[in-house]
Amino acid sequence: MNILILGATGFIGSATAARLLADGHRVTGLGRNPSRARLKLPDIKWIAADLSKMLRAEDWSAIIEGHDAVVNCAGALQDGLADDLAATQHKAMLALYAAAQQARPLIVQISARTNGAAGDRPFLTTKRQADEALAASGLPHVILRAALVLGRNAHGGSALLRALAALPFSIPLVHAASPIAAVALDDVAAAVSSAVAGQFPSGADADLASTEQLTLAKLVTLHRQWLGLPHANVVCLPAIASRPVTWLADAAGRLGWRSPLRSTAMAVMAEGIQPSAGSDPGIATASARDILRMNPVGVQDLWFARLYLLKPLMIGTLSIFWLLSGFLPLLDVQRAATHFLPLLQAGPATSLTVLTCLIDMLLGAAVLVRPLARRAMHGMMLVSLAYLAGATIVEPSLWLDPLGPLVKVLPSLVLTLATLAILDER
Repeated sequence: MNILILGATGFIGSATAARLLADGHRVTGLGRNPSRARLKLPDIKWIAADLSKMLRAEDWSAIIEGHDAVVNCAGALQDGLADDLAATQHKAMLALYAAAQQARPLIVQISARTNGAAGDRPFLTTKRQADEALAASGLPHVILRAALVLGRNAHGGSALLRALAALPFSIPLVHAASPIAAVALDDVAAAVSSAVAGQFPSGADADLASTEQLTLAKLVTLHRQWLGLPHANVVCLPAIASRPVTWLADAAGRLGWRSPLRSTAMAVMAEGIQPSAGSDPGIATASARDILRMNPVGVQDLWFARLYLLKPLMIGTLSIFWLLSGFLPLLDVQRAATHFLPLLQAGPATSLTVLTCLIDMLLGAAVLVRPLARRAMHGMMLVSLAYLAGATIVEPSLWLDPLGPLVKVLPSLVLTLATLAILDER
């Protein structure tokens, strides 16, 4: 079969694409930036497209032509600089359903349980609207509602579980007693494969979750055991304790960072993640313990877990360092400009000092914006090397200065390199 996968570069989408390829299907993957996915999965035909801009049936007609099935693995947790939930999860799907009326491919929708206490959140509201529109469209379809997805790789909530499990000394948790049902990533991909093969009746709406339900605290403890770390006590915190972190995560979301600590995730976690009452878990039967056992831990998993929560601190530290390095000299520009006097007159030296300060502050602000972060870090490295080279030529004695103004640039370069190394989200 010819199968189109939306969000094929994502956590669930990439696993689904690999499974359908292994099953012998011809797969087309659609994603916003599939350049790296194209290198990893060259057997897939890749289409670069942004769902939030595909809001008319005409935007879909040529793309879905010739496909027997469309699998929607795309989605986002919360509105932000990089995501528009109403456009991506609802309006784009309405346009897809309209375009599919003639060819009538099977639509397989990866969704979630949308009727809980957090059902009024845009994440679940737009999911529910798309699900209801699909059910009313008359198109052949299957809706699969996945619980918390665990697999060999990690993203979003599953990545946060590993990070929390790797904390030293103790594990502070909000909503520690919330029930969590998990599903193996491989089982989600297998369910999609079964749906494409016709093993689900058209119109099926099935939960994908293990029959086992653990508390959040138990699930984090299982991950700590999986990482091979000694026992640590779970410290249960009141919900109010998470508000400062949630506020910062929401602010970061508006700058394009997709933190699993945003308010939507916390609202969902307050209730827990469970299948619908009385639903059949179907083929997804692996427990969380079995999922982890089937994916033996490697040292790279321990590194990832320990670095995950350090990453925002590293980016924040870079931002503060560069903002202050630009701002503080402006408090006494004439004194700062004396370093340029061996080569320049007083006026040009002052102008160059102000210019370099503005460049520093611009880089410090730009690194906080997700689409600009990589370029900002490259700029930080180039500017740092230029400062070192220039200072060595103009005033080499600064290398021996007791305050170490040049020596301090070296660890900032290493921090920039380390942050660049872990910047990728997928």
